[in-house]
Amino acid sequence: MLGPAQAAARPTSRVRPADLEWPAKVSWDRLGRQVGGQLVKIQPPLAACMKAPSDPRCTDVFKELKNPYYLGDEVGLTQTLGWVDGWTSQPSEYAVVARTNDDVVAAVNFARDNNLRLVVKGGGHSYQGTSNAADSLLIWTRKMNAITVHDSFVGVGCAGRQPPQPAVTIEAGAIWGQIYDAVTTKAGRYVQGGGCLTVGVAGLIQSGGFGSFSKAYGMAAASLLEAEIVTADGAITIANACTNRDLFWGIKGGGGGSLGVVTRLTLRTHELPEFFGAVFTTIGATSDAAFHRLIVKIVEFYSKALLNPHWGEQIAFRPGNVLAIAMVFQGLDQQQAETLWRPFFDWVAGSPQDFSLEAEPVIIAAPARNFWDPEFLKKIPGLVLADDRPDAGKANIFWASNLEETGQVLHGYQSAWIPSSLLQTDRQQNLADALFAATRHWTVSLHVNKGLAGAPAEVIDAARQTATNPVVLDAFALAISGAEGPPAYPGIAGREPNLAAARRDASAIDKAMNEVRKLIPDVGSYVAESDFFDERWRDAFWGSNYVKLLAVKDRYDPHGLFFVHHGVGSERWSDDGFTRLT
Repeated sequence: MLGPAQAAARPTSRVRPADLEWPAKVSWDRLGRQVGGQLVKIQPPLAACMKAPSDPRCTDVFKELKNPYYLGDEVGLTQTLGWVDGWTSQPSEYAVVARTNDDVVAAVNFARDNNLRLVVKGGGHSYQGTSNAADSLLIWTRKMNAITVHDSFVGVGCAGRQPPQPAVTIEAGAIWGQIYDAVTTKAGRYVQGGGCLTVGVAGLIQSGGFGSFSKAYGMAAASLLEAEIVTADGAITIANACTNRDLFWGIKGGGGGSLGVVTRLTLRTHELPEFFGAVFTTIGATSDAAFHRLIVKIVEFYSKALLNPHWGEQIAFRPGNVLAIAMVFQGLDQQQAETLWRPFFDWVAGSPQDFSLEAEPVIIAAPARNFWDPEFLKKIPGLVLADDRPDAGKANIFWASNLEETGQVLHGYQSAWIPSSLLQTDRQQNLADALFAATRHWTVSLHVNKGLAGAPAEVIDAARQTATNPVVLDAFALAISGAEGPPAYPGIAGREPNLAAARRDASAIDKAMNEVRKLIPDVGSYVAESDFFDERWRDAFWGSNYVKLLAVKDRYDPHGLFFVHHGVGSERWSDDGFTRLT
């Protein structure tokens, strides 16, 4: 807890550009020299559209808003443009385009000494809007993207206490597509990261981090061996299992941007299996009764055949009585996967009057080393899209299935971890009933790679050492229901968000998820994929870990320099992070 002197020193509000206390130009110029000229006054790309929405340049900007690499390379933009009734992407006043730790230190010191609102952005994928804020100073880590693969790594202070192990060291601004290409395609190893190729590494680790194969390799945060962090006092701090252990624990799932600026991470790597693969199909049911039977069957089949480290990704239950399967697997070859799924597909084929295949089953396997190889993936029709800018790198690809998320405006988004007890034989019917009831309102997807039930014991033990809500340990999936609209922005005529549609969607999502939540006594939610408006956020994100996280926050950031929406300690501030609450 804070002592009397610390409490007295805490600022009660932060400075805005219109305030007399806002730093003078000479001060900003001095900061610019400190960071080697990498201080920029941000010119919002959408500003021209505000003035002339019909200008061809505005049309060009909105076209580029569907390119995640363009969004990531624009200091004044974020991957999601906002959340209706929640937040709108707004650029900072200034940004330090950090290339070194010294740049980050200079920015942290300047923000602290001048009582500024500080924002940190790497990949810019935050659904909660944590990587943007008006009237702020931004630390942008996009240019800090070096990746170094190690055959043998030992953390600082851990010599003789921990054995050397294969690892990869990654600067905070790197994105997962780059990392997988370096570690898997080129080095023949696996590192647990995110599913989306343009997500930043630092944000994912601090959120806990789930990827397609988390059921086999665990949470990304649990693979963290060491981190380098600039804390609120401007110190470059090493955190690992041997040094600053409380901070090390806190950034493993404690939420991005609350405890400091993470500049470098070292993650454990793993041996590659021989194959990675995927299963895709979409099945329509001809009646409500048939769809209910189909849900019962897939729940039973998952429990018997898929609740293990081989399987990940999604089973979606949609209005209109549609079941969509988009799953991945590791450690099996194509024949083994086909044999495993045959009983389910035979069952579906046995009732042609009840079920039809809207998309024929596709089961494919490929050498694991090719799974993220840009050149290999480009040869598979419809799987990936490329950065279409003239000077784009050849490796700049993203999954075609992520296109709708690019430049999106969220209408609603909720998640809940589903306990494995609901897969017990006597409770499967209850789960199927809830999923069916949910689809009367909206789509609900079970992301089975975002729950650890069915994972090896060592994976669950490692996750237990993170700050993530402990309910994840016994969850077999994360249920997600969400909706988004196309790129839009308030104040741009003809391109504003559809508020009425968004609110209808949000209401439907709430009704759908309420059907699921009725079965869950202790509802937990994944901080990176959660409801912006969740009033239970402390319990939902961190459960019993929150008290310890707040103690870590008070030790390393006693004055609350680092603020993010629904982040550790944010309950002490106004919603915009500018005014301390009494």
